[in-house]
Amino acid sequence: MKKLFLVMLCLMVAASGFVFAGAQKDSGATYIPLVSKGFQHQFWQAVKQGADKAAQEFGVEITFEGPETEQMTDKQIDMLAAAMAKNPKALGFAALDSRAATSYLQDAQRRGIPVIAFDSGVDSDIPLTTVSTDNVAAAAEAARRMGEAIGGSGKVALMVHDQTSGTGIQRRDGFINEMKAKYPNVQILEVQYGGGDHLKSADLAKAVINANPDLKGYYGSNEGSIIGVVTAVKELNKSGIVLVGFDSSKVLKDAIRDGTLAGAVSQNPVLMGYETVRAAVRALKGETLPKHIDSGFLWVDKSNLDTPEVSAVMYD
Repeated sequence: MKKLFLVMLCLMVAASGFVFAGAQKDSGATYIPLVSKGFQHQFWQAVKQGADKAAQEFGVEITFEGPETEQMTDKQIDMLAAAMAKNPKALGFAALDSRAATSYLQDAQRRGIPVIAFDSGVDSDIPLTTVSTDNVAAAAEAARRMGEAIGGSGKVALMVHDQTSGTGIQRRDGFINEMKAKYPNVQILEVQYGGGDHLKSADLAKAVINANPDLKGYYGSNEGSIIGVVTAVKELNKSGIVLVGFDSSKVLKDAIRDGTLAGAVSQNPVLMGYETVRAAVRALKGETLPKHIDSGFLWVDKSNLDTPEVSAVMYD
């Protein structure tokens, strides 16, 4: 009996030790969850890489997650709710739908949790800053490159990843407005929305190409969108269409090398992730943040693909 009592006592002490250690971790760690728009693209893995680097450098604990696809707004909101339930010190959020998360962001504001938007802006003044590419300027650069490549006239199609997120809207409008301003003789076809899914984008692009045999250019607004267009062109064995994209991946780099893709605007996702965590840490220290932190972009084509400057931001 005495032996049994001692065993039970040891188990109770051990259990209380685990509880105590867990409580110390919960109270002592600066926990900053980052809820992204997805996980299916290499872009988000590169953002995570930068966030992990900053977390290690600044001594904070982060989590980084997103839904399987960028059409799963409801699942992203569930992830946001779960992150908020863990009482974070700050929050990083890349909105799939710029309005869907309003109630959770208001809750964060009431609880004094600084919110840092990244990649996509949020239709709210609650985020202290947004860490992102200047998507309008980057899309305008893509438009200028395409307009020059097609000789300033002809039909151009757009494959855009969505019409609800900040990035989708900005990369669509930035391209269209610049093309209209600089190349008024270019005819812009009705915008197609592939949800950032390369299979859906490929199917939509095939339909557009088949319906427009005189098509001269095709713009894809993110990795999945332009991969879909590249796939469509290759499967249709179609030549003579200037393709211009956004983001980076091995598929896109190979397409630039083989001439299928004229070029792409590459973001700096590693810096985006790093600056998101850094901004959260700065906010927790009481620093005033600018409303926008530019994570930068580069135009990439065959002429500079393998240069050190481009290699530093292009990811596989």
